[in-house]
Amino acid sequence: MSPSYLLAALPPPALAARIAAFRKAHALRDAAATPHITVKARSGLAPDLGWADAARAAVAAYPPVRVQVGGPAVFRNGTALYLGVQSPDVVGLHLALLAALRPAQRFGYEGPHMTPHLSVALARRGTDLSALLASARVAFADLEAGPLAFTVHEVALLRKAGPGGVYLPAGSWPLGEDREG
Repeated sequence: MSPSYLLAALPPPALAARIAAFRKAHALRDAAATPHITVKARSGLAPDLGWADAARAAVAAYPPVRVQVGGPAVFRNGTALYLGVQSPDVVGLHLALLAALRPAQRFGYEGPHMTPHLSVALARRGTDLSALLASARVAFADLEAGPLAFTVHEVALLRKAGPGGVYLPAGSWPLGEDREG
């Protein structure tokens, strides 16, 4: 049972706490336990961490990432309930990581067409994402009315111990200097 990794931008603590409270209130237990915005999915991120130096260098060369988090939605394919993210910077960082890592294989959702998002719940047996969406629209109505804007200054390394596990922070790497700085 090998661990898996991903690289992510973390939301501000107050938003992370709101998502955690929503998840707890609805007894959600899935790999998205740590609220995050994936900037590089697990494809090409081998358990031996041989890719880590190249990823760290790409992160250090990229400026802080501006993000806006909006209201909830469910992916058309029904895989997850998420909070919408508007951020050309997240897509740019994702593309910089793909260029630096050159994974032999990557997921179909990776690349310039990626949809940045902050997962709230993953589709699992017994999980009614439609009902959760209705609850999330109430819990996160303020984000639907006006997105939360913030700047991310580091990328988190998240590790999942194995199948059935959850992604947990295992370190962080600072982003580079601000473009305007």
